[in-house]
Amino acid sequence: MDPVALSIFIKRVEGICQEMGLILRQAALSPNIKDRLDFSCALFDSQGELFAQAAHIPVHLGSMAFAMRSIVESVEWGNGDVLALNDPFLGGTHLPDVTLISPFFMGTERVGFVVNRAHHANIGAITPGSMPVSTTLEEEGVVIPPTLLVRGGRVDEAALGKLSDIGGAEVSGDFAAQRSANRTGINRLNELVATLGGDSSGLDQFREGVRAINDYGRKIALAALAELPRGRYSFSDCLDDDGCGTRDIAVACCIEVTDDGVHVDFEGTSAQVRGNVNCPLSVAAAAVFYVFRCLLPDYTPACAGTFSCVRVSAPEGSLVNARRPAAVAAGNVETSMRIADVVLGALALAVPGRIPAASQGTMNNVAMGNHQVQPPWDYYETLGGGTGAMPYAAGASAVQSHMTNTLNTPIESLEMHFPLRIRRYALRQASGGQGRFPGGDGLIREFEFLAPAEVTLLTERRLHAPWGIRGGGDGQRGRNFLDGKPVPGKCQLSVQTGQVLRIETPGGGGSN
Repeated sequence: MDPVALSIFIKRVEGICQEMGLILRQAALSPNIKDRLDFSCALFDSQGELFAQAAHIPVHLGSMAFAMRSIVESVEWGNGDVLALNDPFLGGTHLPDVTLISPFFMGTERVGFVVNRAHHANIGAITPGSMPVSTTLEEEGVVIPPTLLVRGGRVDEAALGKLSDIGGAEVSGDFAAQRSANRTGINRLNELVATLGGDSSGLDQFREGVRAINDYGRKIALAALAELPRGRYSFSDCLDDDGCGTRDIAVACCIEVTDDGVHVDFEGTSAQVRGNVNCPLSVAAAAVFYVFRCLLPDYTPACAGTFSCVRVSAPEGSLVNARRPAAVAAGNVETSMRIADVVLGALALAVPGRIPAASQGTMNNVAMGNHQVQPPWDYYETLGGGTGAMPYAAGASAVQSHMTNTLNTPIESLEMHFPLRIRRYALRQASGGQGRFPGGDGLIREFEFLAPAEVTLLTERRLHAPWGIRGGGDGQRGRNFLDGKPVPGKCQLSVQTGQVLRIETPGGGGSN
């Protein structure tokens, strides 16, 4: 395929993913999807290899790219099928992230798959918001093994009903939006093949385009990775705690750079723990893929060929390659951030002029709700903070970084949907690390409760500060308060009307 035709083809398939995301956002009912944009869309070939994605959420997309092949091989697919799953140990991330997969057929031939993953604030956990301080997977909600919701174009009402029963009309509406997004993706793929020349020749050109994307991605990745000095580079950091008594949980990695690519090994990382900061290897791989994607040119396609140059390994039973039935709710959101930190820390030893200081290193997860009232309600969001300074530029303030790419919940939407009032939403001044180039500042968000609620906090960098580089200062650690009194980084609270929860998120590290 000539370069112009390949460039057009790449933009067309990426555009399909973007349109899927727009349909999902516009059709969804929950603020978590329509306002925070906690979803991702991607395309895979007939064997489950990624060839296109939109610029959505790295932890969703990287884990799908890592695990999709095994999912594809485990199912007998038919035209018109829609499969749902959220099992973290079968290709998911954590239970609130539910993936819908639809095969794309031309006649009787399977050509590829359209996929979207969206976060549901209620997936049936033991606490509202479905992000509990848990010790087993079953406490975190309903585990969905690969389940056909639609078979041959006919809806399995029993299977769909079980999912809809979890959270009522809102959850049912969000699943309908996910199915609509996949239908849009299949329709656009059909149109693409038709414009390439019809059934036979168009299909041949489509397959050639997919092969060309992967060849192109691999060439770009190898060329970029060739700029890294050959050798081994190690770095370690730690998580504050698991919410269940274990503190200073080690996350370590060693990057080996060779002529064929890189190998990232997590030997030396802590064994899996009782609390829910464990994660499956697919989440660890997502964080690794994300970091190396940041080293590549902007025009690099996100595809299996690009990621084929990066190999990931971790001891089975470790924090980043946990065994079932380990609790994993915070592993997807918090441990993935620390994995990004340690991989960046190791790369800073190889190419110090290209790597930033540590960003806030947490998603500051806030989940709350009340299932004892009518109607029951669930709310979940992540909060931005400071990003790490570059060796040549200051960090950004009050933004999401690394493994999340979501928005905040707008105050107007939050106050319209839930019995909450935002008392304050502001920059946390001077919380970034000092240096010639300071780290970005965190933020302050205060929630006033207008009715009783159950609250869960899963936050990090409350004990260990985001590190600076090249002699720059550390960013300030995050802090959590209820009515002015400090509360732990990971905890469950019962709050009454009039109480105020204050979250102060970490700043990024500085650079000299």
